[in-house]
Order: sequence, then structure tokens, then C-alpha cells
Amino acid sequence: MPFERATETYLRHIAIERGLSQHTLSAYRRDLLTFASWLATAPVVESEGADRAGGPAVLDDVGRIARADLAGFVEHLATRPSGPLAPRSVARMLSSVRSFTAFAAGEGWLQLDPGASVRPPKAPMRLPKAISVHDMERLLAAASPADAADAPGASGGAADDLVGLRDRALLELLYATGARISEAVGLSVDDVTTLSDGSGPAADDGLSVVKVTGKGNKQRVVPLGSFARAAIDAYLVRARPVFAARGASTPALFLGARGARLSRQSAWLVIQAAAERAELSEHVSPHTFRHSFATHLLEGGADVRVVQELLGHASVATTQIYTMVTADMLRDVYQTAHPRARR
Repeated sequence: MPFERATETYLRHIAIERGLSQHTLSAYRRDLLTFASWLATAPVVESEGADRAGGPAVLDDVGRIARADLAGFVEHLATRPSGPLAPRSVARMLSSVRSFTAFAAGEGWLQLDPGASVRPPKAPMRLPKAISVHDMERLLAAASPADAADAPGASGGAADDLVGLRDRALLELLYATGARISEAVGLSVDDVTTLSDGSGPAADDGLSVVKVTGKGNKQRVVPLGSFARAAIDAYLVRARPVFAARGASTPALFLGARGARLSRQSAWLVIQAAAERAELSEHVSPHTFRHSFATHLLEGGADVRVVQELLGHASVATTQIYTMVTADMLRDVYQTAHPRARR
């Protein structure tokens, strides 16, 4: 089986079986193309067993992929003259190739999976960066219609108020749900709803929730706080109808000024503009809201497994990194405040 044809078969498989987004599929394709480019000039090692390397011959027959090919690829990425990749980037690219070789072995193109015994380089642990509750409140306030009108260069007119309503709703939702930016801009109006307890009208006595579609098309239901729900309701009543009238009909929750679904890049600019108006010293990215959501919940006493479900993590081990952030904070506070802790 030629490498190119095997790659296309594999990408179609994961697109259907795992329901991956186009963004994720593009990343897999890019990683496999990088592997193929390296194979085209890779050395051929003629020996028995796992130390054999197929090199360029792999491009004609994936059955010639050997462990030495993957190990050599990892070494190349970590030492390439054009710029060595960080351990995390190497690990991600190796993961793509290992997933491909596992599929190839399952299809019978390879007798054994050569990637099963290749381990990625150990990456240094990076703690997620959250901002304080006070700074988050400043950031959210900076996206309000009043602050949008006060921003440098703003006219303060109705158009600014409408954009401000949308921006406030977006930022409130990101912090209230811990959603990824791609998940937030992918929401539809019907994804925001209210669960009634049966004692009265749903809008009066129920819990506001948002249905978030995450990686692998996995869905989760996340509660929506009163501040976020109020901001979204104001946007839906006053701003979204105006934006929607300017473009083709779409179920998207967040719209751009021309009526189309708000893009990830536009949402990123909204966050950057709010951070500049808030004059925060900390760097703020879309993931800052997700990190702050998790950290503030744990600081407030939430169980780590509850936070895992809200974030949509497949493994609690991914969520537990946030407990280290709060543990570090407790240690610092203790060493600063306790009279017997200081040396």
C-alpha cells in the first residue's frame, strides 16, 4: 500500500469513526506529510528486526515502516537545523504517526505496529495560567456596552452598543462554562436552554444550561450562571436580530457584524480588545477563561471529577493539573501568612 493512499484511507477512517473536526484532521494530515517529507531523505538501515529502517521505500509501501523510522523522525524533529521542536510539539507529531501505524497494522498493511514501542520525549510540566477573580471581573466589565463606548476610537453609537452586548455575552459564557473558544463560536441558539424542575414556567424556576459539543463530537451539558444568562438574553433580544438581518439565515449563537457566524479569529480579537481596555498586566488568551473557570471552581471547593465533567476531559488526570495550581497558591499563602512558616 503506497504511503499517500494509506494516509488518505486513514484520514477518512478517523473522520467517520471518531467524528474529528476539520481543524483536527488538518493537523493529522500536516503531521503525516511532515513524516513523509522526512522519509523521502531518511537513511535506509538494512538489518534484521526493529532496527531496520525503510527510509524512502516506505513511500511506496507502508509495510516497510520500522521502529527505526519513527525513532529517527523523533530525533530529527528534536535536532533539525531549521529549528528544533519543543518536546510537546514532538510528542504531538509522534502521536499522529503512531496512530497511523496502529491503524496500518490493524488493516494488515504492517505485520506489527512499529510505533507501539516508541516513546515521546518527556515534556516539562506547564501549569495552566489563570487570572484572579478580581481581574476576571475587570475583564468582563471591559466588554460591556458602556465600556465599549468609552474605548479609544469608539463612536459610542448604537452599533458599538450592539457589538458590546455580543462581546459581553461571549466573554461571560466563556468564563461561566469553561468552553474552548472553538466550542463557543460553534454554539447554536438552541444550545442555550433552561431545564425546568416542573413547579412552574421553565424560564422562571429552571436551571439555565448550554449544550457544548467538544472534541470528537462529544456533547456535555454545562450550567449557565445568572450573569452569563442575563448577558446572553440581552444580546439575543437587542443585538443578534440586527446582525442576523444583515446576512443569510444561520442558527449560530454568536454572529459577526455582517450576520455570519463569528469566527475563532474574531473571537480572539474580542478577547484581546477587552484585555487592553481592562489594562491587565497578565497575558490573556481564549484559554485563560477555561483555566480560570477550572481554577476558581477548585478554589471554591468543587470536586475535581465535577470539574472534569464540566471541562469535557476524557481523563481526570488532565483535570488534576489544576489542583496543583491551587496547591501552589495555598503553599504561598501559608508561607507568607503563618508566623511559624517563615525562616
